[in-house]
Amino acid sequence: MFIITERKQKKRCKFVPTNTKNKMQYGFIKIATAIPNLKVANCGYNIERIEKMMLKAALQHVQILCFPELSITAYTCGDLFHQQTLIEEAEIALNQLLWRTQNMDLIAIVGMPIRQRDRLFNCGVVIQKGKILAVIPKTHIPNYHEFYEKRWFASSIHALENQIVLAEQQVPFGINLLIGDNSFRFSIEICEDLWVTIPPSSLHALSGAHLIFNLSASNETIGKNEYTRSLVVQQSARCIAGYVYVSSGFGESTQDVVFAGKSILAENGKIIAESQRFQLEEQLTISEIDIEMLKNERQMNTSFTQDGFNLTSPATQYQLIDCHITTHKEFHLTRKFSATPFIPAGPVLDTRCEEILAIQTTGLAQRINHTQLKKAVIGISGGLDSTLALLVTVLTFDKLSIPRENIIGITMPGFGTTDRTLHNAKKMMESLQCSVRGIDITKASLLHFNDIGHDPDKHDITYENTQARERTQILMNIANKENGLVIGTGDLSELALGWCTYNGDHMSMYAVNSGVPKTLVRYLIQWAANHKVNEQSSHTLQDILETPISPELLPINNQGNMTQITEEIIGPYKLHDFFLYYMVRYGFKPSKILFLATQTFEGVYTKTTLQKWLELFLKHFFSQQFKRSCMPDGPKVGTINLSPRGDWRMPSDADMSLWINEINPS
Repeated sequence: MFIITERKQKKRCKFVPTNTKNKMQYGFIKIATAIPNLKVANCGYNIERIEKMMLKAALQHVQILCFPELSITAYTCGDLFHQQTLIEEAEIALNQLLWRTQNMDLIAIVGMPIRQRDRLFNCGVVIQKGKILAVIPKTHIPNYHEFYEKRWFASSIHALENQIVLAEQQVPFGINLLIGDNSFRFSIEICEDLWVTIPPSSLHALSGAHLIFNLSASNETIGKNEYTRSLVVQQSARCIAGYVYVSSGFGESTQDVVFAGKSILAENGKIIAESQRFQLEEQLTISEIDIEMLKNERQMNTSFTQDGFNLTSPATQYQLIDCHITTHKEFHLTRKFSATPFIPAGPVLDTRCEEILAIQTTGLAQRINHTQLKKAVIGISGGLDSTLALLVTVLTFDKLSIPRENIIGITMPGFGTTDRTLHNAKKMMESLQCSVRGIDITKASLLHFNDIGHDPDKHDITYENTQARERTQILMNIANKENGLVIGTGDLSELALGWCTYNGDHMSMYAVNSGVPKTLVRYLIQWAANHKVNEQSSHTLQDILETPISPELLPINNQGNMTQITEEIIGPYKLHDFFLYYMVRYGFKPSKILFLATQTFEGVYTKTTLQKWLELFLKHFFSQQFKRSCMPDGPKVGTINLSPRGDWRMPSDADMSLWINEINPS
């Protein structure tokens, strides 16, 4: 259990009742790092630069701004830190900065040396509206290679008091301070604190800090930048926190080392903003940390609080420093969100595709090995999903050294099958050296219509689902006859929307695509076309990729073209995958998902269009859970999976009203 004491500062920091929505727009806190141009030991000049950057940040509605380590004096003062003139001037300069910024709602964190009981500490000072909220001393003092801070500074563990008088204000002093309000808290560590085996921020996070600021003055050497970036990214992931790192830049002494000026803003293992190094100009790097997302991640990650620390010891008692986090009516995101969150950007995409196919093939290989079935049966439509399932099966059989002719691919043309898809299906199976069969389901479907008294000219849900179930019946019976395994083709996006026929294409003996969203299916096929198949197969795959998505259950037109385009009926899969990702992965409210969508798809879809498809997604997601409750086995490949045995346990009769009303109160 965490032991936390609360300190009310009525005169200096007004307590405001909790209301997360008022504190943070859609859960975001706008933060920034500032790298000012400094002059070594010229405190007056330095606070002028700090003040100007605070004003610039305030005009851009930044709520918390962090400066580098010892930014009031500069880091490279050396033995001048033993000069009382410098130490006293630093406090005078802080006083001036407080007076000049007393009307700013912005919270700023500046660095300076502070004397306490005959000891000098390297500190981060948190200020707002002319008041000092807290002072945090550095804990780990480097004393190796080019660093010899122990020559001047004491560690926080040698502090004798938990309050000090600074700039004529009595303020909290120590590392166990959490600052903010009841909607979120932030804490501070300084430079070397991040580099040690157990950074102070680990305990800060366990004790409730959602956001960590690191004031640094780390010089540049070859390869150090990448190592620092990895530390920041890993610590933000380990702590499930926002981690904001800012290091000294131009103006620091280059007598023996060079400071490049570096800012890294990370959120739960991802860098969301970063400054440029080796710039001569001052830099302000702004972004937003999603506190709401971090809270939800911690809530879901039940291992987060299972630590090995003694959290009841005096060393882990935390003090809450309450302050007002100012919000602004105008709010715009500076950070960008991917329109395809399931698809990584850049060179990593190739690696990701290879890894996903490896997961799918290994999962299928184990199922084949366990069942001792040496044949597979797949319905091949010439569409994306069945194509990916066939590729996975081919790669699996190659891995198991089973002849490809043991893969029985079956085309089952019906009322809506076009020549294009049928031709592509046959051509692809032939080029991959699979066994090809064709069974026309038209006569069987008409016979069934007659048996159940359905008018074949009535193209309703019965008309469509009869075909889907007839195809599944064929696959299952041929699998029994051939002693084979029916390979499912449906993907994650279709499961989310319930866009499959219950006990039709909904069912199989192993669903290799069940963890792959529709937007990612294309990339997997493209990667396979580039790396895993011959030229003839690759050519066919390219045409399949260009074919509109359709179940082909309604009759074709007079020109022989499909009349049923899935995305015209249920909306773009790109949007549904976006909605799915942020609803299931992070538990976001529909209103926040809509906000992110309007930011991400600005100029592509109107807010009205986005809301229409989001409402449809929610209605389908809730009403179709019964299909997911009895879905077949299949491998999980990403962070989201809808298997009732794995990640997603939801009652089939859950009421959707709260979610629909959240974006459409009327």
